[in-house]
Amino acid sequence: MSTLDEEIARKLREAADAGELRLAESWGKPLAERQGWDETPLELRMPYKILKDAGYAPPEIALFHERAALRARIAALAGKADDEAAAPLRQQLLEIEQRIALRLEGLRLKGSL
Repeated sequence: MSTLDEEIARKLREAADAGELRLAESWGKPLAERQGWDETPLELRMPYKILKDAGYAPPEIALFHERAALRARIAALAGKADDEAAAPLRQQLLEIEQRIALRLEGLRLKGSL
């Protein structure tokens, strides 16, 4: 019985021989840099990849989306005279950024939360 690596190599050889790989949009081009991959702790890369492939995201991703939405709301208010409306949003943004920083630092140091 062959190992998983040997099976993958066999499938890739078959696809290359059949010309399937040349049909790929990225054929002959360098792979795109995956943002955040290098910053992800080694022991969490595979679990995060599995979650991503299954359509789930780590809790930090929800915080990133929330942060982006708040930034957009603050930017929309920036040109208006109603600066008082943006103050609580800026406070929320600071709190979310702090939570993100703490979670990421915990992941970096311990590899888990």
